[in-house]
Amino acid sequence: MLRFRLSGDILARALHDSVGVLQRGGIIAFPTETFYGLGVKFDCHEALKRLYELKRRPREKAMPLIIGGRQMLNEIVSLDRLSNTGILSAAMVLMDRFWPGPLTLLFPAKEGLSEYLVANTGMVAVRIPGESFALHLAEKAGFPITATSANPSGSPPSGEADVVERYFDDSIDLLLDGGPTLGRLPSTIVDLSGGVPRIVRKGAIPRGEIAEYIDPIPDHLLII
Repeated sequence: MLRFRLSGDILARALHDSVGVLQRGGIIAFPTETFYGLGVKFDCHEALKRLYELKRRPREKAMPLIIGGRQMLNEIVSLDRLSNTGILSAAMVLMDRFWPGPLTLLFPAKEGLSEYLVANTGMVAVRIPGESFALHLAEKAGFPITATSANPSGSPPSGEADVVERYFDDSIDLLLDGGPTLGRLPSTIVDLSGGVPRIVRKGAIPRGEIAEYIDPIPDHLLII
């Protein structure tokens, strides 16, 4: 495993090398504004399979994605299905207010998207991350990247690169060490796949703050 300590003079190289690893089907670990995440290219089947096995993740659990701009939604979201739900306007309001940031939105998935990403749910989880290496990576890559938490299933999420290394060691290809992350909570998840927006995971953005912009039904906890 290659490990980069992120700093101003190495950032451009770290981004370039990270994208190269992803394009070759590798796995990287990187800091987000919440915790460290594990990234592979969204349409690389073998990398997605390897990541699932590495995390020992149950197949019924989908893997969230990060993107660097809304134009990338065209690659992963069924905009027709979203429009048919009647909540496209709510989606736009939430994206306008909370992206970039720790809000993950569940959209109707585009046909043909990997089952490792949708897990037979017909939905895809996606966000534009807040200010962090993750945001710069997603912008540089120009394609969606997984951002599943950098921990084996059932273990606490990683807020430090040393913890990521202890969890995975040489099982990942590149570790971007940005020091401790700021997050104490994961991203909040809002489901936009049905007729009414609903919060399905409590997280960094409080329910009350989201309710100022939409009127979600009461919380239903679902860990993704």
